[in-house]
Amino acid sequence: MSRFTCLSGQNGVEHIRFRTGAKQRRAQRIIPVFLPFLGCPGHCVFCAQDRQTGKNASQGVASILSEARAATALLAPCGPGQSRELAFYGGTFTAIPAEDRRACLDFLATLRQEGRVTLARCSTRPDALSPSVLDELSANGIDLVELGIQSFNDKALDLSRRGYDGRAAMGGCRAVRDAGLKLGVQLLPGMPGCSPEVFLDDVRRALDLAPACLRFYPCLVPEGTTLARWFREGSFSPWTLEETVRALGEALNLAWQADVPVIRLSVAPEPAFDASLLAGPRHPALGAMIQAQALLTAATDAVARLGRTPRRLLLPRSCQGFLYGDRGSLKERWLELGLGPGRVVFDRNADQADLC
Repeated sequence: MSRFTCLSGQNGVEHIRFRTGAKQRRAQRIIPVFLPFLGCPGHCVFCAQDRQTGKNASQGVASILSEARAATALLAPCGPGQSRELAFYGGTFTAIPAEDRRACLDFLATLRQEGRVTLARCSTRPDALSPSVLDELSANGIDLVELGIQSFNDKALDLSRRGYDGRAAMGGCRAVRDAGLKLGVQLLPGMPGCSPEVFLDDVRRALDLAPACLRFYPCLVPEGTTLARWFREGSFSPWTLEETVRALGEALNLAWQADVPVIRLSVAPEPAFDASLLAGPRHPALGAMIQAQALLTAATDAVARLGRTPRRLLLPRSCQGFLYGDRGSLKERWLELGLGPGRVVFDRNADQADLC
């Protein structure tokens, strides 16, 4: 999956170029509209959307949209070169009652007509799609559909009671693409039945679909879920922090080299959700730790291809904050590659790494 570019420079010195995940944003600002549990056929063993979003699961669509209208009423229209995105998150957007979905799409249409938003996305399940619903989304301003795939592995899907298999998951992804919509894929590393090897296979399958974006949500154990009961009974153990950083670091590097943005590496902080957690890989610097591991993985591969001790590594300035990992934990690994501080250079204009 890795894509390295080998170049001959001055005096025949070979350069190896590789990607490091330059920021790729669709919009300068995202306006979230959370629809927790709405349209879902049941509660998955790991799901606690109400705590995760901080929104009441019993709140109806009319009330949710009323709050959204109030929040967007003072937004100025987007000017030249500006962009905002409306995002319907949580729940199963394509399975909510047709009249509720119509109300959401009418709200989107109003914001688009007023120039307050320029893009829109929704999230749903791969088994809650039909040609007519996908046509409805496309015709009414939704341009990206995120699918809560979680895994393409039949065993993992069955253990987590997702209600579909890997073939249906793949079919849902293809249906989104065939409808002319951009595809987002959400994966849940560490869910029941998902080993690091299964997760990395999931990532490769997702990248083969050429998605517009990926999200990785390491599986956590919140109170009030079936997973919490399994954890107490000893039938489920979440990944350790070390396993998570190692697996997601490798996965992030695969996505970097495929030039596919990973827009989430962990569940966003939310006080009620964090207070409910019993176990799982949670750390305030988890995203930076994963990025550091991904960068080290990419550089290790590049040095192997170079075939000698490197003279210099030029990196985008955006890598400077996480290069050596949490509290310098990866510094010795970089020294082993022959890339001590004197041989690493940062350039604010670089969008790829250059090793020579």
